[in-house]
Amino acid sequence: MELKLNTLTKAYGKKKAVDSVTVNLTPGVYGLLGSNGAGKTTLMHMLCGLMKPTAGTVCFDGTEISVLKEQYRNILGFLPQNFGYYPDFSVKRFLSYLAYLKGLDRGAAADRIRAVLETTGLTDFADSKIVQLSGGMRQRVGIAQALLNNPDVLILDEPTAGLDPSERVRFRNLISSVSCGKITILSTHIVPDVSYIADQILLIHNGKILYKGSVEMLTEKVRGRVWEAVIAPSLAECIAVQHTIRKMHHTPQGVSLRILAEKCPFEGAQPACPDLEDAYLFYTGQKGGEML
Repeated sequence: MELKLNTLTKAYGKKKAVDSVTVNLTPGVYGLLGSNGAGKTTLMHMLCGLMKPTAGTVCFDGTEISVLKEQYRNILGFLPQNFGYYPDFSVKRFLSYLAYLKGLDRGAAADRIRAVLETTGLTDFADSKIVQLSGGMRQRVGIAQALLNNPDVLILDEPTAGLDPSERVRFRNLISSVSCGKITILSTHIVPDVSYIADQILLIHNGKILYKGSVEMLTEKVRGRVWEAVIAPSLAECIAVQHTIRKMHHTPQGVSLRILAEKCPFEGAQPACPDLEDAYLFYTGQKGGEML
């Protein structure tokens, strides 16, 4: 099973929201990581067939999705960033409605609804109105509807945005549990969400894929470019102008800084062990480094 993007491009006039993206995806969890406006949602809409590319192709197992049409939709599950629902519908009624729209027959729909309610931990909330659920529980409903057709390709656009930390942890665990054997693409700008569950990172910036690979390989690329120091408060503003500051914290000893720089930024700064957020900011920040 393979989802192949070949020079995929979406342009609006002279502005390219997605710029010549070429990547092959096989079963696994891919974290599509990028800032707001990087091109994540546009890319996902093209992967779902909701938006026609300006150039390039999306192929599933060697055939363009524009040719597969209904065959592709039958193996696709999609959770948009803001999925629509009827607030007065109960969870079960909403899923029944979506199952009908997806073309599931009544018997198959009933079995799948029971299965996805159990998978997403919604069995006890089947008769609850969606509007009465918490944000995290509503996102579980979104995952449930995306899983109704037991998809081979699961695309989740900013699924944890707006959730509190505990809900985000529960949702990350849920995504991990339902992704086995699927091509799962998780779009987010929240670094910890992908660092915990993604098999590979797709780092997107200004519509281009800067990196595809493991978290460990990406963080290793910024080793020697992450520094820590404690300096006098009077110097902190000057340092912040000259370098990308990952973290600034005032302490009794002075201002503690975590700095991203190609070389030692000043005498006394010490090398620090990099993490994914360091790499993300280094390659997408205003003072970031070169393209990988």
